[in-house]
Amino acid sequence: MTILPLEREAILPRLDGIKKNVLKLKALAALPFEQFSTGDPYDLAQHHLRLSLEGIFNISSHILSRVPDSRAVEYKEIARKMGEHGFVSKEFATRALVPMAGMRNLLVHYYSDIEPEKLFEVVTKHTQDIEEFLSFIKEVLLHPEKWNLTIS
Repeated sequence: MTILPLEREAILPRLDGIKKNVLKLKALAALPFEQFSTGDPYDLAQHHLRLSLEGIFNISSHILSRVPDSRAVEYKEIARKMGEHGFVSKEFATRALVPMAGMRNLLVHYYSDIEPEKLFEVVTKHTQDIEEFLSFIKEVLLHPEKWNLTIS
């Protein structure tokens, strides 16, 4: 079986987009809750968080598609498989990626049900999880041979 290489064009633009969205989330997190929770800041936080999480799961899905018998279609399954295959630590997959999958689903399907307090908590306390994901992916890109992968 031929294993396809990771495609830089599929990963690098998404990494760049995630980094830009995290910067915007950090700026929104610096606002007082009263200002954050109404109007544009709340809407922008949802938007930038959703884009970040979509990028995370697009990258993860792309990586897993290069590992035999590792494709996953549900976001929580993608998160778990990233940990099982060591692309992220199992602890990180359980603590951060699985909840990110849940938040992604809320943002896409139940966005009107997200309480401002919950979104504020995520934006103020969990953007470092997104940055931690980026560091795991940087390691995959720098040393794909650890996973018997190549990059094109």
